Amino acid sequence: MVWALHPRVYESKDWATLIFILALALIVIARTAFSSRFNDYIRLLVSDKYTKIYRDSSHLWNGFNILLFLVNLVSFSFFIQLVLDHYGLGEKKDWMLFTRIFTGLTVFILSKFLIEKIIAVTFDIEELIDEFNLQKVNFRTYIGLLLFPVSAIMYYGDYATNSLIIIIIGTLLLINLLTYLFYLKIYQNFVIGKLFYFILYLCALEIAPYYFIYYLITKN
Repeated sequence: MVWALHPRVYESKDWATLIFILALALIVIARTAFSSRFNDYIRLLVSDKYTKIYRDSSHLWNGFNILLFLVNLVSFSFFIQLVLDHYGLGEKKDWMLFTRIFTGLTVFILSKFLIEKIIAVTFDIEELIDEFNLQKVNFRTYIGLLLFPVSAIMYYGDYATNSLIIIIIGTLLLINLLTYLFYLKIYQNFVIGKLFYFILYLCALEIAPYYFIYYLITKN
């Protein structure tokens, strides 16, 4: 009798846990490497100290923002997948679906940023758009931090309901609206001088892309 020996392979199938841990590690790195900045950042919604200190557009793609941007991508990708799962349009445990959402979201944001830069240079409003993008990054990565534990709880606890999803989406839209109002308050003199181009920018790159995404999702 011949005994066939096969090596036992231990493989974690919980890919979501690994990604959540990696995202948490990024937050810890940001907190450790930029402790003073992080402490100011977490008070972003109640204090304007952070925006006053780091208002220069050179801060847009530094290490701190890149770390939080990656966390933001993870948070929103999971939330989108949970919403799709709740409405029967996907499966929350499908790692391939998460990969597609994460990749699509990354390409969308970076492509939108590149187009914005081209338009800003064309219409000579580069300074305005760079500072506006910095404010958007600040607030939207902040939203990603808030959404991170919510997505984790919803993923493992099956707490997703119509009411909860609507409340979360409504809160996200409200914070985005506050971002625009906050920016207009700070740079109102500069914006008024180039009001036509700024409105054109908002319609073309801040409203139209999301409308078309919504249209394609509901249409499909």
